[in-house]
Amino acid sequence: MRTPAISQLATQVRTLMILGRHQQTTARPSLIVTGPAAAGKTTALLNVGRACHLAHTRKNPPPPGSAHATAPVAYVLVPPGATAKTLITEFARYLGIPTTTRMTQTQITDAVCHTYTQAGVQLVLIDEIHRLNPRTTTGAQAADLLKDLTERLPATFVYAGINVTDTPLFSGTRGAQLAGRATLITCGPLPARHGTRQPFRDVITDIENALDLTHHKPGLLPRHAPYLHQRTAGRIGSLTRLIRQAAITAIHDGTERITKAALDAVQLDHLAEQHNRPTHNR
Repeated sequence: MRTPAISQLATQVRTLMILGRHQQTTARPSLIVTGPAAAGKTTALLNVGRACHLAHTRKNPPPPGSAHATAPVAYVLVPPGATAKTLITEFARYLGIPTTTRMTQTQITDAVCHTYTQAGVQLVLIDEIHRLNPRTTTGAQAADLLKDLTERLPATFVYAGINVTDTPLFSGTRGAQLAGRATLITCGPLPARHGTRQPFRDVITDIENALDLTHHKPGLLPRHAPYLHQRTAGRIGSLTRLIRQAAITAIHDGTERITKAALDAVQLDHLAEQHNRPTHNR
């Protein structure tokens, strides 16, 4: 699936990964994917991470008999109310690095930096970055930890969060440091039309091509693009949820196809349903 944000992110990631290979003394430049909820930020993040992983695997297949394959991409969720220790523990958990409650933050950080370097991690994806609040003591320590990791790990960092420019993440000295090193990529609802192109219909076609329903008629979903755009307000997260739920229902009831009636029967997330709720004059 390709959206304008995914295409832009993929191009930027490739460029910064090459740039970062030759930058050893300071933190490498990074990217921040921002936008409203359900706009496709995590979708873009995972899509680019998957592409990077597959490209690395094709170019660097593990040698025969190798017990440990390289891990070019890491994906970490910022936990709610993150402290520096809980955040670095999430980094450790991703690669299965054993930790104990008695270990200090410094010990876990050293283990993470050693293991990530040995595993060949080149791209670190950090989701829900808006949960960090550098204005608090614990949030400031977590932000400092991320800065430390960008300087110690030979990897490109990509963050994603909800409307990060409206959060404390870009405020103060720490925010200025982050803003000075990060390029902003905005994910927003896809328009039905953009000039002569129809980006929303193109995404629907990509999703339909990935369906594996025995009796589904190709081209049906793109024909319903105006309806789907109205239901989801152009939000990629809402769109993928709607089609996936309809596909699961089609598998369960044995019809193996998605129809307009099946799409109507799906109840979407509250954000999308609020958008579609009719307004009445008093």
